[in-house]
Amino acid sequence: MSGKPRLTYLNGRGRMESIRWLLAAAGVEFEEVYLETKEQYDKLIKDGFLLFQQVPLVEIDGMKMVQTRAIMSYIAGKYNLHGKDLKERALIDMYVEGISDLMQMILMFPFSPPDAKEKNLESIKEKAINRYFPVFEKVLKQHGQDFLVGNKFSWADVQLMEAILAVEEKVPAVLSGFPQLQVFKTKMSNMPTIKKFLQPGSPRKPPPDAHYVETVLKVFKK
Repeated sequence: MSGKPRLTYLNGRGRMESIRWLLAAAGVEFEEVYLETKEQYDKLIKDGFLLFQQVPLVEIDGMKMVQTRAIMSYIAGKYNLHGKDLKERALIDMYVEGISDLMQMILMFPFSPPDAKEKNLESIKEKAINRYFPVFEKVLKQHGQDFLVGNKFSWADVQLMEAILAVEEKVPAVLSGFPQLQVFKTKMSNMPTIKKFLQPGSPRKPPPDAHYVETVLKVFKK
């Protein structure tokens, strides 16, 4: 073992992408194992690697961790991205949960039936502009800091940056009415670890395409 965290998932974004983002933002290198067949997935279950018969699976510090939220909470705690006290941690968790609701819509979008795609895209745009992004615009404006909680880089900042870029891929002008978020995005993009992750050749995955959708359906078919 190299000592690097080992990530097992498909070769695409899905639920693992937020974990990749968080590790990369913390400056942690990791290894990846890609599932391409149902047999590989079934073997992980049979071997007892997947506690709830689900991936993502992250092997870190001698543990085989599943459940995205638990994995990310552990990484955030390990690399000091979870606030300085309980109150900050509660705020970070609250913001992360909100961003996760928006990301869930983006996660499911590639699997929309063709006749529902336009409607689902409109829903992502509407909720980003009217429900989610205004919250973070207001937070940044009210406390006048570079980061969402305290004045320290946290898990919530990483999640928000990922969400902004994911929505922009579908709605390029989505930040036009959010000057604070525009500044936030620029600052985050220039943080050395995130800047590196945004470069070509990094472990960041491209937007899901038809091949990815096909692989997901094949690997997880009942």
